[in-house]
Amino acid sequence: MNVFKKGISALVISGVAVGSYFGGDALLQNVRFARAEEQVAASREDLKKVDDIYGVYRAVGKAVEPSVVSIEVHKTVKNVHQGMRFDDDMLRKFFQDPDGVMPNNPRRRAPQTPGDGQQPDNNNDDNNQMDLPEQVAGGSGVIMEAADGKGYILTNNHVAGGAESMIITLMDGRKVKKAKTLGTDPKTDLAVVEIEADKLIPASWGDSDKLEKGDIIFAFGSPFGYIGSMTHGIVSALNRQNIGILGRQGGFAYENFIQVDAPINPGNSGGPLVNLHGEVVGVNTAIATETGAFNGIGFAIPSNMAKGVYQQLKESGKVVRGYIGVQIMSASDDPDLVKSFGFEGSTGVLVQQTFADTPATGKLKRGDIVTAIDGKPVKDVNQLRSIVAATAPGKEIKFTVFRKGQQIDVPIKIGEQPEELTLGRKSGSNSEDGNNGNDTGTAETSSTKALGLRLTTPNDELIQRFGLDPDVTKGALVTSVDRRSAAARAGIAPGDIITQVGDEDVETAKQASEALGKQDLSKGVRISITNKSGSRFVLLRKDEK
Repeated sequence: MNVFKKGISALVISGVAVGSYFGGDALLQNVRFARAEEQVAASREDLKKVDDIYGVYRAVGKAVEPSVVSIEVHKTVKNVHQGMRFDDDMLRKFFQDPDGVMPNNPRRRAPQTPGDGQQPDNNNDDNNQMDLPEQVAGGSGVIMEAADGKGYILTNNHVAGGAESMIITLMDGRKVKKAKTLGTDPKTDLAVVEIEADKLIPASWGDSDKLEKGDIIFAFGSPFGYIGSMTHGIVSALNRQNIGILGRQGGFAYENFIQVDAPINPGNSGGPLVNLHGEVVGVNTAIATETGAFNGIGFAIPSNMAKGVYQQLKESGKVVRGYIGVQIMSASDDPDLVKSFGFEGSTGVLVQQTFADTPATGKLKRGDIVTAIDGKPVKDVNQLRSIVAATAPGKEIKFTVFRKGQQIDVPIKIGEQPEELTLGRKSGSNSEDGNNGNDTGTAETSSTKALGLRLTTPNDELIQRFGLDPDVTKGALVTSVDRRSAAARAGIAPGDIITQVGDEDVETAKQASEALGKQDLSKGVRISITNKSGSRFVLLRKDEK
């Protein structure tokens, strides 16, 4: 079980549910559908006029419940280890279900093994699919569109991703086996499932940007296999980032969660989070827990993020995102570093590096602070990435940046985000012509000693030893760092190359040492560093004695 630094010991992807069968003949189905359709329309009208809380909860339930589904997923499990618990990969990692059985869910079972219970040798060519155990897992979803005998369900990637077959249980009891996953997006943990069925009632989209802390919300789904469940609570926080729920997907994932205290448990994954108007404002995705069940903290993907992903997955089966090619940090992450550029604001995004042959090349520069895009203020990295990702490739948008004391507008035509993003791409901002001078030795001064640094001018042997780009020939290579020093606390490590001290470019260890000697280290000095992972700025300050 993973441990949170803030006392939360595990993140649990909540997704286990299958349903029971509630049959009915065609006539009864038609009557039920007509009544449900009328009830949904009437409830939505009532919600628009409600002035108090009385009756709202019941109206929300009636308006939303017909759109919620339970999803049973069948997969073939490979490389199963003895004692592995039953569920999707992420849940297996975090959620303890030692018995492999949930209440009211007789079909839940642990993976079956052949013969006497020994695990199959999956490296043996004699094994076939019949020797491999079947995984039966699932969660919830919500119908967002219905037309021409088909319905389109929004759910989580960790619920429907990799499914070989699915059984969709509708709220009127029907079980639909004609179901397929149209597309998945691991970077947001979303998926779209198409089913063949009629008499479907889709839910309504809501605007997650209008949510505020304290707003009442409702979570729907099938917790622990109990189909048709509804819980309520409030929005506890917005814009929760860097939680680690999605890990690194193609370089990074898009985490911008709504935190709620509405009870969300295994089985709620993919179910809708709705507001007082019965509109979908989020997709239930995960819980933070010490026990494997709800501990008061749940996370949902905002509807305004989910809507765009849903449309692309439904139409093309994949998500195409915008891309500009920069390495960035939020201004609020290191206010003193940002102030060293003369910027007095508290929000914005600092450009640490621009990559060669990308839309940002020749447009944005290292040290630029992006304050707005198309006139809309940019608060942090997550907001900038979301805006760029949501912009269609080929469209030009305007970046407002703070550069050398001035606010300027920089137009950039958005490119298409590569499938895999890495931070080690060759920089397009440190390629000025010049020579190394004659200094190729180690430089050590009182300034470098005070900071805990030992510097030398890079050569071919050192570049190879530290795994650096062979084109990097200028700067001061850090060969050692005192582990109790200011440099160590700033995150500087052997293998880093200092290319700039303050506003002064440095090409050798001697130049870097001399430049550091000119600075008031008690106030701090900004340095620019490059290594095999990319480039960044660091604020160095000598320890007070």
